[in-house]
Amino acid sequence: MITSMPSPLRVGIAGATGYAGQELVRLLARHPGVRLTTAMSSGSGETRRLPALARIWDGDMFPLDLDVLAASCDVVFLGLPEKSAAGVGPALVDRGLRVIDLSGAFRLRQDGPRQRWYPETTNLPAGTLYALPERSHGALPAARLVSCPGCYPTAALLALQPLADAGLLDGDIVVDAKSGMSGAGKAPSDRTHFSENHGSVAAYGVFSHRHTAEMDQELGRAVTFVPHLVPLNRGILETIYGRLTPGATAAAVSDALTRAYADAPFVRLWADALPEIKHVAYTPFCDIGWRVDEPTGRFVIVSVLDNLLKGAASQAVQNLNLMCGLDERAGLL
Repeated sequence: MITSMPSPLRVGIAGATGYAGQELVRLLARHPGVRLTTAMSSGSGETRRLPALARIWDGDMFPLDLDVLAASCDVVFLGLPEKSAAGVGPALVDRGLRVIDLSGAFRLRQDGPRQRWYPETTNLPAGTLYALPERSHGALPAARLVSCPGCYPTAALLALQPLADAGLLDGDIVVDAKSGMSGAGKAPSDRTHFSENHGSVAAYGVFSHRHTAEMDQELGRAVTFVPHLVPLNRGILETIYGRLTPGATAAAVSDALTRAYADAPFVRLWADALPEIKHVAYTPFCDIGWRVDEPTGRFVIVSVLDNLLKGAASQAVQNLNLMCGLDERAGLL
């Protein structure tokens, strides 16, 4: 286990120009325990600035350079596309750096699913950890490469894993998810064009979304996952449907969730007061509410978060804090 790190930590970001990357810059530039030494774009190109970050972080935005990262950082955050992260992550680990990756490149542990969804990732470096911080805090100090969960799986797993651990889940699970447009990334496309999305809601990736494999892996069961794009800038709302094991009660559901998150600073439980996206937008929280119909054993859970923060950047910083022995809330609250 790694027991000591420099103070303040020198951190860098590769892929700082995307939506999640810019959120990382905002958080790390004001983090009391780190020094943001460098922020880089995802590829070659001219040095640039990000006007939205003026007076938050006024450094230049350089093209990706592994030598500079290795010389100036102790920990590097990757906000790169999966194809790039698959090569950059192991290369930085080999140079002695610790890496926190926001892409999907290292999320799947089994070779078969990983080769289907992330074929550029041929193997996982030693010390790779899939880290939902509420469940991985004990293992994070020893991790070399931290793979942060996707935004959709974060909302689903925070809601469902306590029930799975308590043996309360029976039968099929359906995750009906709605996401704001920033979840599709910064690159423009027909799907994210204003005229195509405004005033509409569209399902996509039915039986073909790579985040399904992540949910299946962590829950140990098949999940039916249907994501939708909605005309919002940011935020995810998931309505999750399932059945409890025979004889299970609403009190058992409440107890499982309450015990799981009694000491979790970024999970807020609302019981039967179902949360909304506006409650979590621009915050590092995941809010969870639920209803149970005891005569039929059916349950509905509503889980909401900001896809760019708890679903990406703030979760990554939370993992940094736990990995390096800092206050879990540092730079976030």
